[in-house]
Amino acid sequence: MTNGFESLIETIKSKVKALKKKKKPKKVYMKMDKTNSVRVEIRSRQARKLIDKTLQAADRPGKRPIP
Repeated sequence: MTNGFESLIETIKSKVKALKKKKKPKKVYMKMDKTNSVRVEIRSRQARKLIDKTLQAADRPGKRPIP
C-alpha cells in the first residue's frame, strides 16, 4: 500500500512540474505610435464634445456656466 501511495505522489509531483513548465510565455507587443488620421479623429471628437457643451450652456443662459 505504501509503495503504491508513494508512486502516486511521485506521478502527481511530476505532472505538476510539467504543468508549471508548460505555461505559455506572455506575448510582447510593440507599442505603435498614433497615425495622423487617429490624432485628427481624437481632436475632432474633443472639439465636438466642447461644441456640444457650449451649445447646451447657450441654450440655458444664466443657468449653468461653461466648465
